[in-house]
Amino acid sequence: MPNKFAVITGASTGIGFELATLAAQNGYDILVVANEALIDAAAADFKQFGTTVQSINADLSTIAGVDDVLAATGGRTIDLLFANAGTGTGGAFLDQDVATWRFAVDTNITGTLYLVQRVLKDMVARDDGKILVTGSIAGYIPGAFNAVYNGTKAFIDNFTEALRNEIKESKGVTLTTLMPGATETEFFDRAGMEDTSVGQAKKDDPAKVAKDGWDALMSGKGHIVSGLHNKLQVAAAGVMPQSVLAEAHRHMAEPGSGKD
Repeated sequence: MPNKFAVITGASTGIGFELATLAAQNGYDILVVANEALIDAAAADFKQFGTTVQSINADLSTIAGVDDVLAATGGRTIDLLFANAGTGTGGAFLDQDVATWRFAVDTNITGTLYLVQRVLKDMVARDDGKILVTGSIAGYIPGAFNAVYNGTKAFIDNFTEALRNEIKESKGVTLTTLMPGATETEFFDRAGMEDTSVGQAKKDDPAKVAKDGWDALMSGKGHIVSGLHNKLQVAAAGVMPQSVLAEAHRHMAEPGSGKD
């Protein structure tokens, strides 16, 4: 029997890299995806586990990029999908050019939805398969100075909850939302947030976050907030006024706040 097959987006670094590692360690052939040449180096690392590893550099902010990923599967049945690709938008929204925030919206929302729709439709048809979508606790917090990113994650957190209900009759299909907090990845550097308070703070281990997501997916959970402190933030977000949450986020994410 051939190995089962997993597709992992945003797999060159961070949480996605750790998810791909877990899939390969657990005997899955994998297709790893990122919008950078570094994905090929990551793929070489995953080969140590003895399964088949493919890599593709694709722009998941575009429909064509997602189609390239689907074509790269060669028609194989996708047993696991980790829709993990995402990008941040640090700084004041009014200072951002359209291309910057549009890329974030199209990567975090449009590309994710298109990929999930294409893969999930086949899973539901055969009543078998698992998808892990990386949302964020940021989706619960109005993200002053990272407004577009938090907004996209609010969409993803809400969308996956709704979609889970739509497919609830498909008992063999699992759709899980992983909601991490600030994690030690390249996110803050790429979002231009290294000089912020949150950018300089101690962050969660991406390997631990990925393992939490993997365990939740395999046990059939609908969603998982990784880390006790993040669970407490989500609980607080449910009772605190939105204006208070936005002000608190401002203190964490305003450019230069890390120097105070």
